[in-house]
Parts: sequence; C-alpha cells; structure tokens
Amino acid sequence: MNIKPLGDRVVIKMLEAEETSKGGLLLAGSAKEKPQMAEIVAVGPGGVVDGKEVKMELKVGDHVLTSKYAGTEVKMDGEEYTILHQSDVLAIVE
Repeated sequence: MNIKPLGDRVVIKMLEAEETSKGGLLLAGSAKEKPQMAEIVAVGPGGVVDGKEVKMELKVGDHVLTSKYAGTEVKMDGEEYTILHQSDVLAIVE
C-alpha cells in the first residue's frame, strides 16, 4: 500500500532513538527520549493553504527534525508513519 499525502503534508518515518548515552551507557527503554529525527517517505503536491500558495521545500529521502508531538501517527503494513504539515518540520539535517 502506498501513502500519498494531500496539500502541504508530508509522511515521515521516525528514525530510531539512541540506545546508548554519550558516555557509552546503555539506556533503558523509559530513559530514551521520543526521537525527533525522521526520514521523509512521501511529499504532497503543495498548493493553496489558507489562501496562500505553498511551495514544497522537502523531498523524499530528506532527514529532518520535527516538532516533538506534531502530526498524526498511522500504522500501515506493520510500519509506523507520521503525517504532518510541512510547517511542523523544523530543519533539514545534512
């Protein structure tokens, strides 16, 4: 199954949280923070949102930082994805 976002939305797949601390200690599941880095897996066409033209600046394969609790989580074919507006993406990681 394929997900095709509408308007200025993107579909992201969260990247795994760090398993170890900077000092090399193994983190317990409850000590891990919710990951904020994700990979773009689908991009909407853009268009007019609230009367303003929106140009999509993201592309499939970009690694991005997102707002911590932005978007709607969906599960398809056993995989978890998040659908959110392009404006909820804070930065592209290069």
